[in-house]
Amino acid sequence: MSIAYWVVAGLLAATYLYGGVLKVVRTPDQLRPMMAWVDRVPLGLVRTIGVLEVLGALGLILPPLTGTAPGLAVAAAVGLVLLQCGGIVVHRTSTDDRQIVINVILLVTALAAAILGAASL
Repeated sequence: MSIAYWVVAGLLAATYLYGGVLKVVRTPDQLRPMMAWVDRVPLGLVRTIGVLEVLGALGLILPPLTGTAPGLAVAAAVGLVLLQCGGIVVHRTSTDDRQIVINVILLVTALAAAILGAASL
């Protein structure tokens, strides 16, 4: 994989690992100040999103690092793109939380990781 992929994927993985772990281990009261949407979705869905983010972060790094099925990194990046598409919908349909700037940045970064990863295959 190229250096550009590793820079993009590393930053993206760190971001998703942090956010995903928070969603998995923190209570809704602890998440609410950072994520106003947690009251609008079931806690199980919040936890599922967190697990998907952690798996996506690991999928960006581990397959190319080990050389085992590096195409999985592209699949992980595409999965994170889809996750952000859902995040944008959730934020846009909220009356009190319509900020999607971070979602768009993460979507574009995940798309870049998918393209860079596919180019390196």
